[in-house]
Formats: sequence, structure tokens, C-alpha cells
Amino acid sequence: MTAMVDIARSVRWYVHSIMGDNAYEKFVRHQRVHHPDAPVPTEREFWRQKHEDAERNPKTRCC
Repeated sequence: MTAMVDIARSVRWYVHSIMGDNAYEKFVRHQRVHHPDAPVPTEREFWRQKHEDAERNPKTRCC
């Protein structure tokens, strides 16, 4: 049973990584390590900026 739970968690982590669901958490970790004095935007601000960047630079999209 424990092995099945571990597999399910691994699959969930993998899917979230591919879909970019954990992008904000990765961004915050990066900011705190590499730019500790810089303000960290809220998650809403982060996603808004990410989508605006994607609209300005369509090369970042797959379709």
C-alpha cells in the first residue's frame, strides 16, 4: 500500500512539474536564495506577469 501511495505522489509531482503548477513555488525559492532583498510578488501578480510575458513573446508557447 505504501508503494502505491509513493507512486501516486511521484506521478502527481511529475504532472504538476510539466504543467507548471509549481512555477510560483520554484520562483519564490529562487528569489529567496539569489535575490533575498528583492520583494516577492504575490502568486496572483506572478501569474499575471507570466501570462503577459507569454503574450508579448509567443515563442514561449507550444501552440
